[in-house]
Amino acid sequence: MKAQLAISAADVHSAAALIAGVAVRTPLLEYSALNERVGGRVLVKFEGAQRTGSFKFRGAYNRLARIKGDAKAAGIVAWSSGNHAQGVAAAAGLLAMPATVVMPADAPAMKIANTRALGAEVVLYDRATESREDIARALAAKRGAVLVPSFDDPFIIAGQGTIGIEILEQVRDAGAQLGQVLVCCGGGGLVAGIATAIKESSPAAEIFCVEPEAFDDTARSLASGRRESVAKGAVSICDALQAPSPGELTLPINRALLSGGLVVSDEQVRAAMRFAFATMKLVIEPGGAVALAAALHGLAPPSRGATVVVVSGANVDADVYASIIAG
Repeated sequence: MKAQLAISAADVHSAAALIAGVAVRTPLLEYSALNERVGGRVLVKFEGAQRTGSFKFRGAYNRLARIKGDAKAAGIVAWSSGNHAQGVAAAAGLLAMPATVVMPADAPAMKIANTRALGAEVVLYDRATESREDIARALAAKRGAVLVPSFDDPFIIAGQGTIGIEILEQVRDAGAQLGQVLVCCGGGGLVAGIATAIKESSPAAEIFCVEPEAFDDTARSLASGRRESVAKGAVSICDALQAPSPGELTLPINRALLSGGLVVSDEQVRAAMRFAFATMKLVIEPGGAVALAAALHGLAPPSRGATVVVVSGANVDADVYASIIAG
């Protein structure tokens, strides 16, 4: 008997209806220089134009807007390295809900500052010695608050999947045929949601997750058929993609729908950020640049149609960005 997946395409369409008019319908961009470099048509879905500078607002608003009554008054507790934190804080502000976010002390300073500026309480932890999940669960239990995971939640996954609906519509409007979609992957919620939306009406389209080489747990999990974990002490400049293992809900979706996993080096990510700055005039954070890096370095298989690259975010500290751009 086929296992039931955590979400369906209907859940993504429900999320799209809920967030319409609140979330930004982000642009799908095309650059002749990128097409020439890759050797085919490439369309860039730029989620840096979303509220709070990343795709995370979509899932956060879809989750929080469904909390009602006493649960809404008690608020939410989340954990995040930064982009989910900002998305949750912004959604909570719009919905007049209290929000607390557990963040690593070494998260980009801009992400911590922005989360606080959006009205959320920030609780810092040491990612080398403490468990963000344990801290968040204890806080939620003490306050009677709702836990809002960064990726392993059906409403979060469905909210992120609204990008897939937009991709289908925008690719059609561009007069293109969708061949493949490259999507960054931390815990797998974004790519799971996008794949769920796209495979419903374009089953031949191929979806690939893209990860930093030190955090390739989803690629390895897809190959092995079981949940793999990141090696202790792994490091990467991609602070947004450092989940320790794929989600319990996201991996079954990704095993069912993805064509495979691609892996990029930190230096390939830096090169992609420099290309985006110089040629595309886009600011991209490291984690948001992995799919572009895979396209630029020819890591995806040849596509029979257009390749869509999802650039997931633009939140990067100025000094880090300046150093990368300077090479």
